[in-house]
Amino acid sequence: FAPMAVAAFQALAPLSAHSRYDLGLVALVAGDNVKAGAQADSILAGRPTHLLGLSLAARAADARGDAAAARAARQKMLAAEQAEKAAGIPEYTDHAADLTAAIEGARSR
Repeated sequence: FAPMAVAAFQALAPLSAHSRYDLGLVALVAGDNVKAGAQADSILAGRPTHLLGLSLAARAADARGDAAAARAARQKMLAAEQAEKAAGIPEYTDHAADLTAAIEGARSR
């Protein structure tokens, strides 16, 4: 299923940050940490403080065993949290549960 989902997302080009996050999650589930990291990098290239991009970057780093990169992404996410939430970015509402879990997880580490 994952290869079909990835192909479907890629057919929607150009991808929004929201679509890139979703694609990155599919890639993580499929074990493609490189693709997941690339999606996080693309999100962050457009907005370096994007909470979903930072969350995805941390998860991709965890998946490839890069604890330092995961920790750095989580620290950036916590530092950006208030300003980013105030920005009213629609995908933050759509992925509110993901963000809550990522932020709570970052705080507890």
